[in-house]
Formats: sequence, C-alpha cells, structure tokens
Amino acid sequence: MKKLPILAFTLVCLNASAQLKMPDHLVGDVGGAAFITQSIIKGDTNSQKVLPYMYFDYQNAFARIDTFGLKTISVGNGHLELVGRISFEGFKTNSSINGIQNRNNPIPLGIGTRQLTDVGAFFLYGFYDITSGGYAQEFTYATKFNYGKINFYPQLGLEMRSAKYVNYLYGVNSAQATASGLSSYTAHASNIPVLGLAMEVPIDNSWNINFQYRTKWLDNSITNSPLVSTKTQYNGFVGLTYSYK
Repeated sequence: MKKLPILAFTLVCLNASAQLKMPDHLVGDVGGAAFITQSIIKGDTNSQKVLPYMYFDYQNAFARIDTFGLKTISVGNGHLELVGRISFEGFKTNSSINGIQNRNNPIPLGIGTRQLTDVGAFFLYGFYDITSGGYAQEFTYATKFNYGKINFYPQLGLEMRSAKYVNYLYGVNSAQATASGLSSYTAHASNIPVLGLAMEVPIDNSWNINFQYRTKWLDNSITNSPLVSTKTQYNGFVGLTYSYK
C-alpha cells in the first residue's frame, strides 16, 4: 500500500491506553431497514434496498451499519480496528449512456478507530479498494442530544478518495468516449463534505424506530464527469430495531 497518510499519522500520534474492556455479550441494535441512495449517474434510478440493520459490539467484533470489523489493541479512547465496508457506489449503465462499461461496487478494506470522548465520537478510517486499486479515507464526528425520549445524532464528515478510486467510478477512457459519444474524462482525487442526522425513537424499552438522512456535496472531480448529473447526493434509511443491553 502506497499511502494512507492521514490515518497512519493520526494512529501513530494517539497514545496507547490500558486495555479497554470489551463486552462479553452482544450490545447494540439489530433489525431491518429500508435504505435509499440517490443515483448521481445520468439516466440511472435511485437505489432502494431492504437490508439487515446492525449496529453492535460483541467481544472484539463490531458492526456499524455498513462497516464491519475486529478491534485489536487499545488506542486512545478506542481501539485499532481492522475494517471492511459494504459499498454500493458501483452502477450498471443503461440506454442513455451506451458504450460505457458497468462499474462494480468498490470493496474497501483497511484500518480505523472509533474514539469515544466526552464531546462525542470520532471515527477515522483508511481503506484500500480491491476493485479500483485506489484509496479512501474518512473522518466523521458524531454527537448526541435528546428531546424528550427521542435521541438525535448530528454527524459531520469528510470523505477523501484517491484519483484511481474516483476515476474507476466516473472516468471515461478514449474507447468508451468513442463508443458512447461522450467526452473522455480522467478524474482527480476528491474531497467530499458530509452532513447528516440520525434519530432513534423508542417504542418501548427494547424496540426502536431509527431514521438517518445524509447529504454529500460532490466536488469538481466527480461533477465534471460526463456520467454525473448532480452536484449533491442524499442517502438515508428508516428501520425497526431491537436493542440488546
């Protein structure tokens, strides 16, 4: 791997703490949810899926909706984690962009950490994508407040993708340009701010309804692609979950 600079530097600078206790039973939420993701590809329809919902810790294993992994050594207020991500960024082309090959979903694998502090949670991930050979880094801050019995989780993040990662998804090489009639395009690295809000509405002591809505502001490396039709992208879900304590 050539580089995961921000993640590697941060993890090296964090002071290792005493071994943090891991739960000996499942702690968190399990259920099902309906997910929707806006397509940013011209002529493509939005992705709508009903999938399992998992956000839990069990011993050194964890699930965080689309991110799964194993905790290893204690680092700061969390652990050094081995992580994998389920991504649906790939797409199949349609009649509006004939001549463009399908793009398979990325398969990001890497390392990361979740740091739980008095002011909120900090998530830092670095991935190598097997599909494109590119890299991705993500930083997310989330905090919590409540209004009555409803819990709110505001989120602020930054997604950084290498040129190889972005170009695999949104680039158009000369052969595809000739076949499709679109302009050829080579993408550069991207930096995408993300703003989101999650809600947890309790039904009783164990069952909850969960909501989340997130918006991404796509930068020029993505929006300049002749495949892309929008400058922002939203995604979200609504789910029914059971809380294990």
